[in-house]
Amino acid sequence: MSGRVPPLAGADLWQAVMAAAAGRCQCRGTCGKSHAKDGGRCDRVHDGYQQHHGGGRVRLLAAPAEPADLLLPPHRIAALPKRALAAWCERCHDATRNAARRTQQATAPAAEPDALFGS
Repeated sequence: MSGRVPPLAGADLWQAVMAAAAGRCQCRGTCGKSHAKDGGRCDRVHDGYQQHHGGGRVRLLAAPAEPADLLLPPHRIAALPKRALAAWCERCHDATRNAARRTQQATAPAAEPDALFGS
C-alpha cells in the first residue's frame, strides 16, 4: 500500500477501506454499468490510469457502501463505521449517488399543499 496517498483527514480509515478493497473500486453495477467485462466489479484501481473521461489518475474515495447512504448529510456519513464504507471511483460514486437521488425522489410522498394558500 505504499503507493497510495491517503487524504489529509481520516487517513487511517481510508487506508483500512482501501486495504479491504485491495485498492479497487467496489462498485458491482449500482452505477448503471454492468462491469461485465470485469467480472461484475469495476476495474478501476487507485492511482491507476483512466483512459476515458479526460484521462489522468484514478483516485478512489471511501464512501458509504449502500447507495441510499450516499445521500446522508456529511456529518452522518463521517460517523459511519468502517464496515459500512466501500472504495468508489469518482465515476461509479457519482452515478450511484445520482441513481439513489432519482429513486428517492420517485418514492417520496407528494407534498401537501401549503395550508396558508389552501381553499
